[in-house]
Amino acid sequence: MDHPEFLTALIAFVVIATITPGGATTLAVASGAQHGFRRSIPLIAGMAGGLCSLGAGSALGLGTAIHTFPQIQVIMQGLGSAYLLWLAWKIARSGAPNATASERRSIGLGGGLLLLWLNPKAWTVTLAAAAAFANLTASATSLAIIMGLAFGVAGSVSLSIWCMGGLLLSQLLRTERQWNAVNGLLAIALVLCIVPLWL
Repeated sequence: MDHPEFLTALIAFVVIATITPGGATTLAVASGAQHGFRRSIPLIAGMAGGLCSLGAGSALGLGTAIHTFPQIQVIMQGLGSAYLLWLAWKIARSGAPNATASERRSIGLGGGLLLLWLNPKAWTVTLAAAAAFANLTASATSLAIIMGLAFGVAGSVSLSIWCMGGLLLSQLLRTERQWNAVNGLLAIALVLCIVPLWL
């Protein structure tokens, strides 16, 4: 590692980037409220894995393709927006957890990966980190490993915290009306996450 002093700054950047509200954190809250923490682990693992792969890929220069071919980003924005709208619709219609809801499958590993891979915001954050901390090491492979681990671990911790917040929120909800209101607010929050993608 050529510049170890950059590592602390990278960790701070990654923690702030992963803990702040967004589509992934909103989905983690909704999953924690509806399915509990244990059944949300595959979703969290998928989103953290997505962050890990994006961090590593950005360090290896995969982001160059997005800058070289801007239409790729437009396609990602369109697919990502459609996926977020579909997730918001599912959350809004989920109602209160019950025997039937407990049998419903939560969004799993694949859904979490897809959410991150189609999220231009996640690409932007990881590309910014790769550019800002390129001097951390002279080896692109070493940088990819460091970036992948940093985003993967920070994402796991941050999303777990948000998921636990959703679980705690579920303990406060008693009526179907309360659940519908919270699900509606979470769905709206997810839809609002689409706006920055197009700005």
